[in-house]
Amino acid sequence: MRSILSHFAIPNEVADPQPLKIGIINDSFIVRAVNPGERSYFLQRINHHIFQNVEGLQQNIQKVTDHIRAKLIAAGETDIERKVLRLVPTTDGGLYYCTPEGDYWRVYVLIEHATSQEKVTPVSAELTGEAFGRFQCQLADLPFDELCESIPNFHNIEFRLWQLDEALQTDPLHRKASAADIIEAIDRRRDDMCLAERLFREGKLPKHINHCDTKVNNILFDEAGRPICIVDLDTVMPGFVLSDFGDFMRTAANTGEEDDPNLDRIHVNLEIFEAYTRGYLREATFLTDIEKQLLPYGCRLLSYMQTVRFFTDWINGDTYYKIQYPDHNLVRTRAQLRLLEEQEIVAPQMQAIIDKFTNV
Repeated sequence: MRSILSHFAIPNEVADPQPLKIGIINDSFIVRAVNPGERSYFLQRINHHIFQNVEGLQQNIQKVTDHIRAKLIAAGETDIERKVLRLVPTTDGGLYYCTPEGDYWRVYVLIEHATSQEKVTPVSAELTGEAFGRFQCQLADLPFDELCESIPNFHNIEFRLWQLDEALQTDPLHRKASAADIIEAIDRRRDDMCLAERLFREGKLPKHINHCDTKVNNILFDEAGRPICIVDLDTVMPGFVLSDFGDFMRTAANTGEEDDPNLDRIHVNLEIFEAYTRGYLREATFLTDIEKQLLPYGCRLLSYMQTVRFFTDWINGDTYYKIQYPDHNLVRTRAQLRLLEEQEIVAPQMQAIIDKFTNV
């Protein structure tokens, strides 16, 4: 670890890195300053099996954090180093270090006296909506084509359906015959769920820079419980704002679990939906009319997309998602499909909430 740190331009003396049990993609470590008052750091080994274009990934993060920092400075903000991440360059000016063994490492300046949250309440949902709305607004004038897709086609439903079709054609474990109802449910919604991609090609729906992992635990909060910084920027890439809005609702506004075996527990928490929407629309002032109107569709789109992804992995023999028991991915598929059905039922209420905050 010391040899890895020696390749980064860290100006002060630091202690040995201590592992953190956070996240499931990258390996993370805290590197504490030896002397009081000096900077501490956040060391990560990048999972280059998932993020195969590490150079593009790191360039994305640098461009996004530089852009947000410039916006904060222009707005006269104070305490800026707590409000946006800062990458520490390598000693030769790079954004990451690759070991002779082929491992990729990066270092951030640690944001001190900050906490993350796991549980979503109406209060935290509204604050989270504000934070992600502000984040997108800060990046709204950064051309989306200046960033690469750190995971190509990550939220492209047409690509995800193509993957499913390939899996069904191969059907390596002969599973599709027992899931005809799921295939029918997916096929019946194909045309509707590809609406966003069609509208983009027609020039009617824009793309922006998205976070693509809008969970409450990807925000740092200060001691008073106020959001201060968006973190986990690996998936920041071009996409539709509908994806970020929908992905938060898919997890936070679900009364059940993502892999809930009891489908009767799965409903839409409209209180969480309304709270997040209120905060989000307060800050996301760049949205076009069509983007605002399609936000409830974005919820359905992400639930549908995750249904397709879990089902594809089950058909393929569980090669992507980790499973805890046989047919775990099938249980996940049915849970996501039920959430989608519940979202379809309450779509009028969701639209009424959007209209309430956009017609003021």
